[in-house]
Amino acid sequence: MTTPRLDRRQLLATAAAFGLAAPRVARAQAQAVRIGFVAVLTGPQAALGTQLRDGFQQGLRHLDGKLGGRPAEVVVIDDELKPDVAVTKIRAAIERDKVDFVVGVVFSNILQAVFRPVTESNTFLISTNAGPSPFAGRGCHPLFFATSYNNDQVHATMGQVARDEGYKRVFILVPNYQAGRDAVAGFKSRFQGEVVDEVYVPLTQLDFSAELARIAAVRPDALFTFMPGGLGVNLVRQYRQAGLANIPFLSTFTVDEATLPAQGEAALGFLHAAVWAPNLDNEQNRRFVRDFEAQYGYVPATYAAQSYDGAMLLDSAIRKVDGNLADKAALRRALEAADFRSVRGNFRFGPNHYPVQDFWLCRVARRPDGKFQTEAVRKVLENNADPHVGECRMRPA
Repeated sequence: MTTPRLDRRQLLATAAAFGLAAPRVARAQAQAVRIGFVAVLTGPQAALGTQLRDGFQQGLRHLDGKLGGRPAEVVVIDDELKPDVAVTKIRAAIERDKVDFVVGVVFSNILQAVFRPVTESNTFLISTNAGPSPFAGRGCHPLFFATSYNNDQVHATMGQVARDEGYKRVFILVPNYQAGRDAVAGFKSRFQGEVVDEVYVPLTQLDFSAELARIAAVRPDALFTFMPGGLGVNLVRQYRQAGLANIPFLSTFTVDEATLPAQGEAALGFLHAAVWAPNLDNEQNRRFVRDFEAQYGYVPATYAAQSYDGAMLLDSAIRKVDGNLADKAALRRALEAADFRSVRGNFRFGPNHYPVQDFWLCRVARRPDGKFQTEAVRKVLENNADPHVGECRMRPA
């Protein structure tokens, strides 16, 4: 499959879509910072990619369309949730369109596919969502940063919640791919009870009747599940319809602002672990949520928040090096400094370029305006570093 080169008109149209003035970009094109932004924008998981893209877009709006004082030019890449398609399109963005950074990526299987093509081209790769464990440990890389989390951590947070609540018997239900396996490992790392069943389903599954029958039969103290996007929409609806809502629903990336518009009342009261929630009380977050909703008309999710932080990270680093992107070592040090105000509050990078941050237990609620959102209930882990950081042997800058 060959991806055609994005011509000047396409690049300017993309810039305009991100709130940038095309004439200004045209005048400053030679010194513009070029971003290849990767997200799934077609199919049932497109809601997640849309959140990811719009969060970065909101960051650029708050930065007046610039990164580190230089005009920002963005090439949006729809990975279609197909690793081979993602690799082909990203290679085109690097080799033909000369992007300076590759940013975004929702799913871990996509990140695993594009990791080598990006880093071997000596291009920085900033994941604003996917956080597979191999890249946090022995596979860490000087050119790779994540503004999200290591996959294990969010799930470990829910394992800690299950432990705190005294649940002894838990049923696990996850999709069968790297992030699903990371979810199970993370949950088990802190949960101390019995896993009564551990079920893996295809990423394309939409009918959970067989799995729900098994849950009803074993009557666990709680369900732990990680079902992103369309999988989560169907699971939540079917779980409620099956009359299982009296079994506590402990989840990660299953009930969040990307899926709640479709889940609605079926998700009310369900629990969710995250690094962020719309109601976190800090000035940067209040501004982000207010302006994001005003611009897009929907409630941002963690995907959007992490991408917004990604834009702020790039801005801070490019500013520190006075716009000089050629000095990779200096730029890496500037990224490692993470000298920006995160919507999450506490945030810094560990030695493996994954964040050290707080993790929250959240609950689905209906706001006075009728919209649904997750709301932070309590902080579960504070300044938490991922469990693989000790395996990372990062080369010095």
